[in-house]
Amino acid sequence: MNKKRKRTSISGNKAMQFQLHTLMLPGTILMLVFSIVPLYGLLLAFKNYKVTEGILGVFTSPWYGFQNFKVIFGNSDFGNMLVNTLGINLIGNVINILAAITFSLLINEIARPRFKSFVQTITYMPHFISWVVFGSIVITMLNADGGFFNLLLQKLGLIKDPIVFMAQPGYFWMIAILSNLVKELGWSTILYTAAIAGVDQELYEAAELDGASRIQKMTRITLPCIKGTIMIMIIFAVAGIMNNNFDQIYVLQNSFNLPRSQVIDTYIYKVGLQELQFGMAAAVNIFKSALALILLTAANFISNKLTDSGLF
Repeated sequence: MNKKRKRTSISGNKAMQFQLHTLMLPGTILMLVFSIVPLYGLLLAFKNYKVTEGILGVFTSPWYGFQNFKVIFGNSDFGNMLVNTLGINLIGNVINILAAITFSLLINEIARPRFKSFVQTITYMPHFISWVVFGSIVITMLNADGGFFNLLLQKLGLIKDPIVFMAQPGYFWMIAILSNLVKELGWSTILYTAAIAGVDQELYEAAELDGASRIQKMTRITLPCIKGTIMIMIIFAVAGIMNNNFDQIYVLQNSFNLPRSQVIDTYIYKVGLQELQFGMAAAVNIFKSALALILLTAANFISNKLTDSGLF
């Protein structure tokens, strides 16, 4: 009887595993098609590939060594492009993380559940608007001809003549960072609010008995308890510092602000798809991925040393 039960349980487990693997099959196929197979395209960075050679040219085109990398690094615009990429991401990540943590703490202090849900819903909504639409709204509001911000600044007496914000490169970083903050602030708080919800409420009750203020409870209880989540988000931000929001930058970019808006992602798009220089685009992508891996490893190492928490 025991043997029959064991056989039945084993066959049942196999059937269950087969069903689970069947459910995973579509996702596995999509991952192979869109994530694994395209990795062969990285060979183009080391080959003299021409579009007329087609897909087979990935394997049959002659080896080109590191010539694509030399052309990229020798480009006079490469340094400026790298500065724009790092500058927008670095400043933007610092502002976004600090704002998201602060906003999460403030949301946690809302006593009324309905009002709390209302605030969260309103701040989440911009995330679901595409950058094509949201970017158009930003450009319209910054327009020199009747734009909201120019009218506001003129009524406040801060400026006399309208400012063409989108045509002046000096304003682009500020526009990109602040527009992304407005669009993604609510969505960025999800993990922080979830982490705050998991804090033991007895700690707050004990703090209240000791006469702690709200600020003291935030700084002495909430922040230390969500330290692990904060560090993980910082590590992810450092690892993705080479990845700009392509949709946002491409929508806001124009020929006037190009000196401060040209980043690696838009460069890859223009060189790879518009100029059909796939080898150079692949070389830039490899450089970006290698640098991101180095930054990820360094950030995780520092996090483990300072806070005893990290990804690995």
